Amino acid sequence: MKILLRCYLSGFLLILISAAAFSQDSTRKLLPAAPADTAGSNTRNSSDTINQGRIKDSIPVIAKDSSHQQHSVSPADSTHVIAGDSVRRKTRTTLSAAGSAGFAGSRRNGSGRQSPAIGHFYGRIVDAKTNKGMDGTSVQLVMTLYDTTTHSRRDSVIRGAITPSNGDFSFENLPILGNYQLKLTAIGYKPVNQHIAFSLKDAQSTDPDQRLGAVDKDLGNIKMEIDPTSLQQVTVTADKPLIQMGIDRKVYNVEKDLSASGGTAVDIMKNIPSLAVDIDGNVTLRNAAPTIFVDGRPTTLTLDQIPADEIESVEIITNPGAKFDASGGVSGILNIVMKKNRKAGYNGAMRAGIDKRGGYNLGGNLNVKEGKFNFFGSASINHRKTISPGTTDRLTFISEPEFQLHQVDSSVNSSHFAFGRLGFDYFMDNRNTFTISGTLVHGTSKPYTNSNITQDTLYNNGYSNSSFTQRYSNNSTEFNNKSGMLSFKHNFPRSGEDWTADANYSYGETNSINKTNSYLFNNPDGPLSSIYKQQTNSSAKNEYITAQTDFTNPFTEKSKLEAGGRIAIRNIGNLNNFYTVDSLGNLVYQPLLSSNYNYHDQVLAGYIQYSNTVGKFGFQLGLRAENSSYHGTNSFAENDPDNQGNLKDTVGSFSNNYPISLFPSVFLTQKLNDDQSIQFNYTRRIDRPSFLQLSPYTDYSDSLNLSRGNPNLKPQFTNSFEMSYQLNYQKNTFLSSVYYKYTTDLITRYQTEEVNPLTDSTVLVNTFINANSSYIGGLELIGRNSLTTWWDLTTNLNFYTSKINAGDSIPTAPARISWFAKINTTFKIPKNFTLQITGDYTSKTVLPPGGSAGTGGGGRGGTVSGNAQGYSLPTGGVDASLKYEFPKNKAASLTFSMNDIFATRRSDVFINSQYSNQHTIRFRDPQFFRLQFNYRFGKVDVSLFKRKPKQEDQDNLQNGTDTPLSQ
Repeated sequence: MKILLRCYLSGFLLILISAAAFSQDSTRKLLPAAPADTAGSNTRNSSDTINQGRIKDSIPVIAKDSSHQQHSVSPADSTHVIAGDSVRRKTRTTLSAAGSAGFAGSRRNGSGRQSPAIGHFYGRIVDAKTNKGMDGTSVQLVMTLYDTTTHSRRDSVIRGAITPSNGDFSFENLPILGNYQLKLTAIGYKPVNQHIAFSLKDAQSTDPDQRLGAVDKDLGNIKMEIDPTSLQQVTVTADKPLIQMGIDRKVYNVEKDLSASGGTAVDIMKNIPSLAVDIDGNVTLRNAAPTIFVDGRPTTLTLDQIPADEIESVEIITNPGAKFDASGGVSGILNIVMKKNRKAGYNGAMRAGIDKRGGYNLGGNLNVKEGKFNFFGSASINHRKTISPGTTDRLTFISEPEFQLHQVDSSVNSSHFAFGRLGFDYFMDNRNTFTISGTLVHGTSKPYTNSNITQDTLYNNGYSNSSFTQRYSNNSTEFNNKSGMLSFKHNFPRSGEDWTADANYSYGETNSINKTNSYLFNNPDGPLSSIYKQQTNSSAKNEYITAQTDFTNPFTEKSKLEAGGRIAIRNIGNLNNFYTVDSLGNLVYQPLLSSNYNYHDQVLAGYIQYSNTVGKFGFQLGLRAENSSYHGTNSFAENDPDNQGNLKDTVGSFSNNYPISLFPSVFLTQKLNDDQSIQFNYTRRIDRPSFLQLSPYTDYSDSLNLSRGNPNLKPQFTNSFEMSYQLNYQKNTFLSSVYYKYTTDLITRYQTEEVNPLTDSTVLVNTFINANSSYIGGLELIGRNSLTTWWDLTTNLNFYTSKINAGDSIPTAPARISWFAKINTTFKIPKNFTLQITGDYTSKTVLPPGGSAGTGGGGRGGTVSGNAQGYSLPTGGVDASLKYEFPKNKAASLTFSMNDIFATRRSDVFINSQYSNQHTIRFRDPQFFRLQFNYRFGKVDVSLFKRKPKQEDQDNLQNGTDTPLSQ
């Protein structure tokens, strides 16, 4: 009840804070302010102007003192009248035809007339100590312009350049009237922000040289001082917020997440708005399992195999467009962006930590950029021990008599993990970049589970008897993963036009041995009656190959065309050999329970996408086409009906082919004003059945919970609709979204009755089927509020409902309205302390419909797809972290974090079918804490900046060559 009350208040807190901040917003615009150069005569009615209609080539009259009267001018003289104090002089000028309204060429006044673009600023940037010219300094000229669309003033960069070795710069053809700022930046130096202007008083002089100097202005030697803080052993970076929100995606900046330090990607997901994470690390996005990408590409890694300290950010894309891979239709995409730095010089970090049970982690990363090369690498090792107790109660009424089972489990897992990543960028020239990178992962896991199982046999006449089993299950698993990427990017001379191509290869291999010993007693207090032992040897291989290319062609500043193609090939193999163990300890092979499964699929895709903005209305239209096919074989043994008592080898095969599937997308955006916008989007997407869902192998490792895939599954298709509203006010953001997803041929879990081929007994098998359809709908509210300079708050409230329509003969859980709340708050405490608290709560919920096992969710327990016959009970918890930074430059930090402080987070699931009712409760690592040390270092070498392109548009530098998230 306390948890329910907390989360009930959390929802209201989101609404109250957002409403309060909105009502106190002093920055909201009432009426557009009059432009500065409309003062004086321009503020009068047309009838009061200085015979303006008869002056051919005039510019607006500028009054420094609005109390001065303005005098008429002879129409015969095409001159400017400049009123400054009591001085009024005349000077002949000509108009430039090179400019455009409101931009760099010239500047219009309220009457539509232009300021002549004849100005010239030039100068030299020098080091304050040596007085020598500075190479590679960024010089930007900013002008305040009047935007006729929004009726407001804004600063716009109208010129830009990188200085050569002598430090010279020059900007020509500038409007002589206007407010200018000269902005200088160079790494290792203090930035310079200087207000400059042309002298109108000198322009009225009778001295020709003085008149020329008024519009041809030498700014002289501008000195830049070394910034000692940036040259210390710490790399200074911009202060990003924890969460950056847009209508199409949310970006979670991991460096601001205190609790993630020393953990894995699972620990990060727990704090991200919109994401719910169960105790096994399985992730759901709006009650469906998302597709996991790493650097914009599919991955064979699970979330617990990715160190949190290697992650820069996580992008949450709820409704991807045509540019993105069409799979993952029910939920969306989680793109994990790995760290890679391109700052000249070297920088990096070292870290070490220890946890509650003696687990440890060690790691570091290093980036070195010099000349045409940028090298980056990282490595980490960790050890962790997890404990997960649980109970299961199941009533089975598959036949007479009924069976009632009560099972108490104690599970412990000890894992070791190593991660390494290495790569480099090669800047061939200013417009071409080549990147190569690779990742190696190695790990071992040794979980074991001790179970006490009591089983009662219930007869119709009321008689019952009991049996008791002690079961010990030990598993030893070793996994290895290696992946590599080659990429190329070419920037064309026109800003925004580029072509990229890349190829990715990933190969994972897992080998495991599972041993299960069962000790059976006829009654709980009786003597041992029998012993049963079994062993399963498994090996799995997963190979993923992708290649793609993308081209972006901007027609104008606001419109562009994008197109690309992609091929993805996946090969999976799974060998399972099942053995029983005789009294002498010898393994006896059981061919009826063994199999060798191989699977191949491929997807060919192409897309085209056009976007444009007209006034305050923007749109993006896209179409993606995909050709997909898969083929699988399963080698197994079965009883030979022609030779009783003998077996025959069988090879079963299955395949499916979809020649062309089309996936349209529509995104419409209307900007209401500078602070508010609304968006509507529609997409069609697909979820193909995964390897585990298709595998026909029956897993007998747990004789009481058998599972198997279904090779006859078809892909599921989802139509998604979403409408969003976003409000930015002061330093706060509010985002609300209404969404609806309708899925046909939904892939969902299903329980069926079968016969064990070894014992001929009736058993229940958990498998998958294609249900008729399902829907998910809801309302999501997200608020990010900077309440004070020391207190930030992010709140998330999601109301949703879902329903699976599996068919008349299959009972399903009824639809119900559920809700999910999450609060993440950060306090900056004096003495360099920072406190972060995160709380979440999930109400009673129908089990998530849909999802593709193996490609989404990404938790330690694998993805649990939707179940047409179950629901989960309420759960929630609170996490906290405290960080201390030291010394004065904050290069080092100590972080103490604790998960599930009140030991309330659990997995509490009911599954009801026509054969059984089951209730399972499990916990994992309640009140788990960790202490982490981090140290950042770096050094800027100014000599490394001499290879800077000397071009005005610095946005075309190779700072955008990271792998794009697409396809």
